[in-house]
Amino acid sequence: MSDHEFETSAFIRSKLTEWGVPLKKTDLKTGVIAELDSGQSGPTVALRADIDALPIQETTNLAFSSKNTGVMHACGHDIHMTALLGAVYILTHQSIDFKGKIRFIFQPAEEANEGALQVINAGHAQGVNAILGLHVKPGKPVGNIGLRAGYTAGSIDKFKVSISGIETHAAHPDQGSDVIVALTGIVTALQTIVSRNVEPTSSAVLSVTEIHAGTAWNILPKTAVFSGTVRVLEKKERELIRSRFQEIVSQFSSAYRTKAETDWYVGDPAVYNDPKLTKIVKNETSKFAEVFESRAELGSDDFSCYQERLPGVYAHLGVGETGEIHHSDFAPDENAILTGVSYYVNNTLRLLGELK
Repeated sequence: MSDHEFETSAFIRSKLTEWGVPLKKTDLKTGVIAELDSGQSGPTVALRADIDALPIQETTNLAFSSKNTGVMHACGHDIHMTALLGAVYILTHQSIDFKGKIRFIFQPAEEANEGALQVINAGHAQGVNAILGLHVKPGKPVGNIGLRAGYTAGSIDKFKVSISGIETHAAHPDQGSDVIVALTGIVTALQTIVSRNVEPTSSAVLSVTEIHAGTAWNILPKTAVFSGTVRVLEKKERELIRSRFQEIVSQFSSAYRTKAETDWYVGDPAVYNDPKLTKIVKNETSKFAEVFESRAELGSDDFSCYQERLPGVYAHLGVGETGEIHHSDFAPDENAILTGVSYYVNNTLRLLGELK
């Protein structure tokens, strides 16, 4: 439910106002930006939590399950923003001496509509020296935090291929050009890109997720469409896959006497944790949590858009044995919120003391 976080944003603003936290003016339709200024010269550390939900009917039957039909926090963003609110409360209600500024980014539209870019384009990443974020990690114990220097999550591209040919009766395929045969040939050939072009130890996946063709059992249709996604870690593989994709679509469609048009959407880059910053965060986090080495995975997060512009660290927050994210029964252990609060507070203060 990206860009529809109106009530969530209003709730966050009300809490921050109640706690005396200065809100920053913004052109964002949803989302909240706030900042603590120590009044002393120093770096600016930003803390980010995404706040959007998903169009899923919740089936957890928890006492605090979603009250909105067909809307659910199935990706843990409720955990993220609650942890950040907890961090704001501690940083504003305890006598903590620090130099510099702490910027709080309650970001809309992570699931869709490029919320991070909305924040960046609105000017809210300007002047930031480092940024911290986190994401729930099902299957890891509460009290555990995963960290990894370098690539942590994949880039995301989307594609849609429209194939056009000559419609004909199924009994006379010779009088037309079969877009379904062309489509199946192209889809099969595309699966050779990763297996035969990408270096075997690299991480990449190309998935065709939708196919649409035909309106009747006895007609070879005029058009066929398929779409899907590409996920990779390294930039060079991202460029290679797109190049080979276009070559295969063009040459196979020509071989089948059809025409093909490709609509390619370049999405978020890969999440890349700054090695120097990650080393500091690992050291500080080990003082209050069990730290595990995160695996590089091909799921995506637009937190990477901040990291293209400034050093950042993206952590995995253990939430216990629960359902998987984006499932209607996803029920993370809320006790993990306390660990998330510590991640934000402790590492912010450490970075404010170390960054120049």
